[in-house]
Amino acid sequence: MTDKQRAMNDYTTTISLLCCSNVFMTIAWYGHLKNLNHKPWLVAVFVSWGIALFEYLLQVPANRIGHEVMSLGQLKILQEVITLTIFVPFSVLFMGEKLSLDYLWAGLCMMGAVFFIFRGKLGGL
Repeated sequence: MTDKQRAMNDYTTTISLLCCSNVFMTIAWYGHLKNLNHKPWLVAVFVSWGIALFEYLLQVPANRIGHEVMSLGQLKILQEVITLTIFVPFSVLFMGEKLSLDYLWAGLCMMGAVFFIFRGKLGGL
C-alpha cells in the first residue's frame, strides 16, 4: 500500500469511526430529553454514561488514527462538521424539532471553517 493509499484509508477510517461515535454521543447527550424526562436526572446521567462509553470506544481510536494524517485543529473541525451532520437529522426525526434555515446557515459557516483549516492541503489556496 502506498503512502497516499494509507493516508486515504486513515481519513476514511477516521470519518467512519467519528460518524458512528457521534450517533452514540448525540443519543447520550440528548436522547434522555425525550425518553427519560419523567425519570430522576441521576437515572439519565447513568444511562447517558453507559451510552457514552460506546462513543468513547469509537472516538478515541478515531482521533488516534486521524492524528496520523491531520492536525489537531483539523480533527476538531472535522468532528464539529460530523456532529452537525448527525445532530440535524436526530433533532428533526427523533426529537421532532422543526427544521429551519438556521441549520443551513450553521452548515455554511462550518463549510467555511473546513475550508480554512484544510486549505493548506488544498494546494495553498
